[in-house]
Amino acid sequence: MKHWQIGQVAWDRFDPSRIDPGLVPLVKAAAMVEKNGLDYAVYLKRVFADDPDFRQAADNWALEEVQHGDALGRWAMLADPAWNFDDAFARYRDGYKIDVNADASIRGSRTGELIARCMVETGTSSYYTALGEATGEPVLKEVCKLIAADEYRHFKLFYDHMKRYLAREKLSFPQRLRVATGRIGESEDDELAFAFHCGNDPEGTPYDHNRCIAGYMGRAMGYYRFHHIERGMGMIFKAIGLTPRGRMAGLAARGAWRLLRWRHGRYQRELAAAPRAGSAAAGPRQVPT
Repeated sequence: MKHWQIGQVAWDRFDPSRIDPGLVPLVKAAAMVEKNGLDYAVYLKRVFADDPDFRQAADNWALEEVQHGDALGRWAMLADPAWNFDDAFARYRDGYKIDVNADASIRGSRTGELIARCMVETGTSSYYTALGEATGEPVLKEVCKLIAADEYRHFKLFYDHMKRYLAREKLSFPQRLRVATGRIGESEDDELAFAFHCGNDPEGTPYDHNRCIAGYMGRAMGYYRFHHIERGMGMIFKAIGLTPRGRMAGLAARGAWRLLRWRHGRYQRELAAAPRAGSAAAGPRQVPT
C-alpha cells in the first residue's frame, strides 16, 4: 500500500521563480530510473520465486517506485514545459534493458541480493534528502521529502528480509562487505548515465557514458552535505553487520565525504572539458540488474 498519492502533493504551490536550474537535469534522470521499478520487481520475484511474502513486498515496492518516477516526471514537465516525460522514458526503456529472466541473484545469494538492495535504498534516501534540503521550490521540496521517507522504509523492508535470509545462508562479514562495496561502485554504471542522456540530450544524440556520468555526478554530488553522508554510512554499517554509530562509522563517513568531494571536483572538470552532445543516433544497451 502506498503511503501517499500523487494527487495529495500541493502542485498548485509550484513556483518557477524558485527553481534551481542545476536540479532540473537531475530530476529528469531520476524520474526515469524510479519509474523503471516494475522491471526490477520482475527480476526480484524470479530470484525469490518460492517466497510469497517477499514477492508481495516486491510488488508493493515497485508500485511506490513507479509513483516516485511519475511525481518527479510531473515536476520536471512543470519546470521545463518543452520536455515530455513519456517520450524520454520510452527512449530509456528502448535503450536500457534489465535481465528480468535471471533465475538466481547476480549477487551469488539471496542475502547478497538484499544487501545490494539496502545499498540502493541508502543511496536514494540520502540523495532525495539532499535534493529536498537544497531546493527552494516548494513542490519539489515536498516530493523529495515524501520519496526520501519511502526510500528509508524500503531500506528497512529489505534489511528485515535480509536478516531472515542471513540466518539461513550465513554469509560471512567479508562476503557481505564485498557485496555492499560492489553495489556502491555500480552507481556509476549505465543506469544513471543513460537516464541522464535520455532526459537531457536531444533525440538522436549518441550516448557517451563518460560524458553523461560526468554530467550527472558533476551536478548531483554538489548537493550533498556531510550529514547526508554520515547518515548514509550508518545505514551501510547496519546492513553489513557493524555498529551504525561510533568511532569507526564516524571515520568511515569522514573518509567517504573526502572521497565524494574529490570525485565531485574531478567530474566537474570532466564536465567542463566534455564536448557538446552530437547528433548521431545512439543504439540500445543490454545491462545487468
